[in-house]
Amino acid sequence: MIHKDCYGTILLVWLICAPLAYLIMRFIPWPFISYPLCTIPMFFMGFVLFFFRVPSRVRVGADNQVTSVADGKIVVIDKVVENEYIKGECLQVSVYMDFFNVHVNYWPIDGNVTYYKYHPGKYMLAFLPKASELNEHTSVAVRSTYGDVFFKQIAGTFARRIVCHANPGADVVKSDECGIIKFGSRIDMYLPLDAVIKVKLGDTVRGSETVIAELNK
Repeated sequence: MIHKDCYGTILLVWLICAPLAYLIMRFIPWPFISYPLCTIPMFFMGFVLFFFRVPSRVRVGADNQVTSVADGKIVVIDKVVENEYIKGECLQVSVYMDFFNVHVNYWPIDGNVTYYKYHPGKYMLAFLPKASELNEHTSVAVRSTYGDVFFKQIAGTFARRIVCHANPGADVVKSDECGIIKFGSRIDMYLPLDAVIKVKLGDTVRGSETVIAELNK
């Protein structure tokens, strides 16, 4: 299944790559040159379909367990001061997504959306510490029975569009899709100080299927 918000991007890539492949085959008469060159645009046509796939995922963990918003690698686990929504100390867990990760995002816990804001910004490399504040990103807070979970979808150098389905006041269900970030990017999750972190730096995680933390009941 291909993500519905990515049809336009896929069409654009195909409209560029298909004529390019045709021109290569049409005007380069030497097969030992034209065939290898033609594989480049054809590769990109296939890659965008692979990249924007929506995998089948299952809900895991107890209701008080926070699951990953995205696929990727854990690059930050730290106690920080978050000034936008929490306005105090909390635990930050960040997931970095590369080109080969699924970029669909999932709600990390059952609850009610209490906050949403879009922030225009720069397009620094997503794994840099300042990217969380300076890059284009969205901020979303979900209030659950066990406390608030706040997260940011952060654009990277090549990620120029963030799709977020957060609507303040709406109830959301853990593991349902909450949006997508196109191309390389990052998710920052902010959790209560008493949350028990279940991952470590360098771990590979899967959206909706890896438990990130457990909140106190």
